[in-house]
Amino acid sequence: MRLDEIDNDCWTALENGAKEPECGFHFLTVASVDQQGKPQARTMVLRDVDRVNRTLEIHTDMRSPKWRALGVNQDVTVLGYCNKIQLRLQGTAELHAAHSEVAANAWQRLSPRTQQTYAGGAPGSDTAISSGDKGDPENNFGVMLIRISLLDWCQLARENNQRALLHYRADGAFIGGKEVNP
Repeated sequence: MRLDEIDNDCWTALENGAKEPECGFHFLTVASVDQQGKPQARTMVLRDVDRVNRTLEIHTDMRSPKWRALGVNQDVTVLGYCNKIQLRLQGTAELHAAHSEVAANAWQRLSPRTQQTYAGGAPGSDTAISSGDKGDPENNFGVMLIRISLLDWCQLARENNQRALLHYRADGAFIGGKEVNP
């Protein structure tokens, strides 16, 4: 398979993951480093994909420890697996706080049920002492745009596993890659 075909197939699969909850790439593992320097990984929902700019849109509660940690160290790795294809995507997280233009636009696209998931106690807070006051859930809503610089594609098979590394400029342009041993 040619590198440009791999690139196209990967971004199409990610776009499908953002649109279809049943798609394997709808839930991705996002790994970062916390404020104590410890690796952290969590499963998050892929909400949107911008193929031109090579960004993944993921929503989160701004009160979470990961939001504060990403404010210090924006480096992330995203891992997805579907139909014997593993994608490891390295990039940086741009944080867009509640009521920013990016967050406000994303908030409007959410269902009322999903909006309510940002109400209540802060992530990781003790449920026994969390306030019953829910406040305005939009105040807790943040958007991470993860700008991808490296896509590591691996197709697993009984025989002849294949792997390629694809590189992107900061503006999203595909600048090349190479096949590597799996």
